Amino acid sequence: MISLDPQQQTARNWFESLRDRICAEFESIEAEVGSDARFTYTPWDREADGVAPGEGGGGVRGVMTGQVFEKVGVNVSTVGGQFAPDFAASIHGAGDDPRFFATGISLVAHMANPHVPAVHMNTRFLATTKRWFGGGADLNPPIPYQEDTDAFHARLRAACAPFGPDVYERYAKWAEDYFYIPHRGVHRGVGGIFYDHLECGDDAEYDRNLQLTQAVGEAFLDIFPQIVRRRMGLPFTEAERDAQLIWRGRYAEFNLVYDRGTLFGLKTGGNIDAILMSLPPLAKWS
Repeated sequence: MISLDPQQQTARNWFESLRDRICAEFESIEAEVGSDARFTYTPWDREADGVAPGEGGGGVRGVMTGQVFEKVGVNVSTVGGQFAPDFAASIHGAGDDPRFFATGISLVAHMANPHVPAVHMNTRFLATTKRWFGGGADLNPPIPYQEDTDAFHARLRAACAPFGPDVYERYAKWAEDYFYIPHRGVHRGVGGIFYDHLECGDDAEYDRNLQLTQAVGEAFLDIFPQIVRRRMGLPFTEAERDAQLIWRGRYAEFNLVYDRGTLFGLKTGGNIDAILMSLPPLAKWS
């Protein structure tokens, strides 16, 4: 059992409320095609999983399989404890004190129709000797449509605009650099935004960075369902499905080799099924 201060509780409440609204919207999309698919929610507890004394927390893994969403996971977690010494040295503010707190939402959707892009969204609040927000969202189409790419980026640009004239450009460039597969020499998708270490040295900074993180969540909830509805009824060929499965292999490679969130979850005793929720249900490597 971990206790939360007001900042930690506020962030947790936001992530859980965003989860609820996203899952409801995705279930509504399934209902529009006559599917009765619903999310299955599986709680997990770090203490029950055998973490060290003094550590705790847990989360809820939400997964749905349907006619539109071949597999979508929306996870929330709130955990605390101590990093292992070697890992603590790599975490912002944990080099001299390995204690940490983390709460966040993580979403990955793999779609049945290759014309509908896969998507990733994650936002989080962490506390070590420093406190900060991080996260972002990126679009991952097997068959890119410039209209979808432009709409996704325009909505994220609008979300970032109140926080500074160059915020979107900096975070879009960060996403371009981060979501890259060096051993393939390709980007994972068509980008989005990525940000990290938005420090909260006082309540004013906390409020501002929480508001930005909330704006990113609202932008995702607004634009991605629009793109899904635009493409989900398009016919597709076996060749396009095959190309989708090969592309998914690239997605899996990034998540297993380079993704920071995967490493963080594994290093902090997270639930394995929740951590690997991002992997597609089917993929190919040829």
